[in-house]
This record gives sequence, C-alpha cells and structure tokens, in this order.
Amino acid sequence: MSHPAPYPPLSLPTRQLRVTAGAATGDVTAVGHVVFEGDDPPDESGLTRARTTELGFTPSVGKSLVLPGATGPVIVLLGGGQRADVTPAVLRDLAACLARAVPGQEDLAIVVPDTKVPSEEAAAAFTEGAALARYVYRIGEELPEARLASLTLVSGEGNTAALEPGIARGLTLVRATKLARDLAGTPGGILTASALGEVARDLGVATGLEVEVFNEEALLELGCGGLLGVNLGSDEPPVMVKLVYRPAGEPTGKLALVGKGIMYDAGGLALKPGDEVHATMKNDMAGAGAILAAMTALAELGCTAQVTGFLMCTDNMPSGSALRLGDVIVMRGGKTVEVINTDAEGRLVMADALVLAREEPVDAIVDVATLTGACLRTLGTEIAGLIGNNDALLTQVKASAERVDEPVWELPLAHRYRKELDSGIADLRNLGGPNAGSITAALFLAEFVGDTPWAHLDIAGTAQSPQAQKWTNKGTTGFGTRLLVDLALHFAQP
Repeated sequence: MSHPAPYPPLSLPTRQLRVTAGAATGDVTAVGHVVFEGDDPPDESGLTRARTTELGFTPSVGKSLVLPGATGPVIVLLGGGQRADVTPAVLRDLAACLARAVPGQEDLAIVVPDTKVPSEEAAAAFTEGAALARYVYRIGEELPEARLASLTLVSGEGNTAALEPGIARGLTLVRATKLARDLAGTPGGILTASALGEVARDLGVATGLEVEVFNEEALLELGCGGLLGVNLGSDEPPVMVKLVYRPAGEPTGKLALVGKGIMYDAGGLALKPGDEVHATMKNDMAGAGAILAAMTALAELGCTAQVTGFLMCTDNMPSGSALRLGDVIVMRGGKTVEVINTDAEGRLVMADALVLAREEPVDAIVDVATLTGACLRTLGTEIAGLIGNNDALLTQVKASAERVDEPVWELPLAHRYRKELDSGIADLRNLGGPNAGSITAALFLAEFVGDTPWAHLDIAGTAQSPQAQKWTNKGTTGFGTRLLVDLALHFAQP
C-alpha cells in the first residue's frame, strides 16, 4: 500500500511566515525591546529602571516582562545581559523569548539593538529564533500558540538593506529545520521508506539536487547487506536515496553525508520495551531527515562544495522473516558481520553507505544518526556526540556547531575497545560490551571508512526534546540540519 507524503512538496508551513525589516506597521501586535545590563528601559514602556526591578524584571538573558496597554501593541522587555557579550546565539534566544512571552500574538516585531553582531547575522538569528520557537509539528489542528504570521525587524532606515540578506538566509534555514522536524515527527505508518523516497525526489528536484532512489533489486545488485538484512522483518521495502548537489562552478571540495533512516525502530527480534520511548522511534530517521533538509537549502545559500547524501531507509521490525540474533550478513565491500543484537541496526544500514561514499570518492564523510542510547545517557538531550578519525574535519564540525548553537562534544575513537567487536565467526560483530556503547558503535562504523577523513554525529539525545526551551519545542528538533548547512557552506578539504 502506498502512503501519502506528509505534505505536498514545497507547500511547507514555513513559507507562510512574512519577515520584513523597517518600521513596525499597524499589523504588529507585540514589540520586543532588548534591555542590556546598565541600560534604562525604552521610553515606550513608560517605566523607570527601578520600577521594572520592582516588577521582577532583570536584564539577564532569558528574562522578559510583558506590558499590555489599553491601546497599541503589547510591549515586551527582553533581558539581553551584557551588551559586549552578545552573539548570534544570544539574539536567536532573545527572539525565541519574545515569541514565547506573548503566545497569543501572531504579528511580532523586535527592535534590533546596537551590538557587535553584524546586521546580516543578527537578522538571520532573530528570524530563526522567533520562527522556530513558534513551530510545532502536528497532524491535526494547529495549536494557537504555535501560530506566527509576521515578524518585523525594527531598525533605522540606513540599516534596513543590511538586514535583508540575513532575513532571506534565516528563512531558508527555518524552512530546512522545519522540514527536518516534520520528517522525524511523522509516524512511521505514514512516512515509510518508499514515501521518504518520493518526498526526497520531489523536494530534491525542486531545489536543484540530483536524486536517485534505489529499490530492493538495486540494493541487491550493490550488495548492501546491512540495509537489506535489517529490512528482512518488514513488510515495507527498503530504499536508499542518493542526493547530489553540484555548485555552478568547480567545486571547492567534495563532502559526503550519510544518514540513518530507520523509519520506525521496533528493535527487530530484540524487541524494545512497550513504553513511551518506543513510541518516539518514528524519529529514528532523524539523521536522514536532517541531511535531506540541509541539502534542500544548499543551492539557495550558494554552497560552493559538492555534497552527496546517502539516506539509508527501512523499518526494523520483528516477524518470521526477520534477521535473527547470531545471523551473519555480508556488507557492501565484502566485510562479514555477526548480528549479536538486532536493535543495533543503525550501524548496519550506515556501513553500506559509508563504503559507497568512500567509493565516490570524496574528500570527507560525515554521518548523522540517532545511534546509541549510551550517547543520550552520556550527554543528555542538548549535546550531540562527535567522534572521528581526522582532527581537521572534527575541528570544522565543531566550528559549525558553535556558529549555529547546536552543541557537540567530542568523544575519543578509542581503538583499545576495538577487540570488543571481534567475532568468532565473522570479520566483526555489531555490538560491543556493556560499557562505552557510543565509542564501540563508532569503532564499528570506522571499519568501513578506510583512510577517508570521517566524522560521526550521534544525535540520539538531541533529536527529541522533552520540553520547550529557547527556540526548540517539545518533540522532534531538527537538530543537525543547520549544522550540516553551515558545514557545507564552510567546508574545506581536510
């Protein structure tokens, strides 16, 4: 049975948001004013510094004070901290704070403060913060507090033109992040591997990408034993999507992105517990979703590197035909793997793609996956794990993570634990011991990249947020999308 795509291609909710620079118009219903340490509140508030303190407002980051009036727009004071310490991340958070402070208002404005942040970066940050804080993916009626019709960046006439490119970039990044949130939030019964292939084809063609969708027969010819093995228990066929972005001129580098696309992870025969976490396993394709979403933004942002994406998509289901514990599968390239646990399936599907990416060839490979619960236990829900074999590439990933405020923490590729992957029957097994699970999973992947510079992002913790905070809402986050865009835009051969 063919399921519909989660929405018609390019009819994305993000396209409905109107962001402009200039004076606040009569449509604006709430205006945010940033107040820094040592500054008086704006004249529009009608308050003194002492009075705002009495009302419980301090100008530290994250604080806000809503001042409704009898007429005119609501005034919102936003704590900015120290003016000298302001970064794009702070401005992004301020816009999110405004959006959350007045959940009933759909037409917002924020007065752009004078800081060391360049106008273009400030405009992008404000756009991202407000739009992403308001966006919640739902199948059903939209929540009133999630609506945002317009955002005006209030600035002097001389600065308006400087803000426009940042607004355009911010809207592109918002669109991509919302797409990633949508894909990861769509139930696996709707967004199957085949349906994702259809979405990728439609969106890819519309955004200047070359798209190939490989079906089961093609995967057999390629020898993708990992993807095919994991798919054995599913009624839905597997799909590999290959996306290629080519810049207009000679590429400044060639980057490959590999994404785990487990559309729904029941654990296979190693069935997961029937708890609430199990219900979130529709997001086990968040890595593939982030890559697809990021790549749809590259042409619009003028990326000069060539980027190739591999999305490895299937369910991981239990059935009479499912992969058994103890089975041995043959991966692309010929390595054999003993399957010790069918719930360690993400590394199996990604290994095939890592070999294919290496064969391109490319200058570097970055993979993105909701790979290990161990990473969630180690770094929580706000920091992704980072492991790799090349310091120069890892430095680039960390720089991108810092710029877009999607934090990562490097873990060691500790080869002393490699022996835990030894198998008595095959070249290696798919699971290490009870400890250092994030590291042994990365060591497994490292077996398939050879000498190619490679970085692995484990987003098991960051793909889903347990609560709304800053510009992230409860549910799927789209984490990694903006990081990958930034990496592609700044990519240099390591």
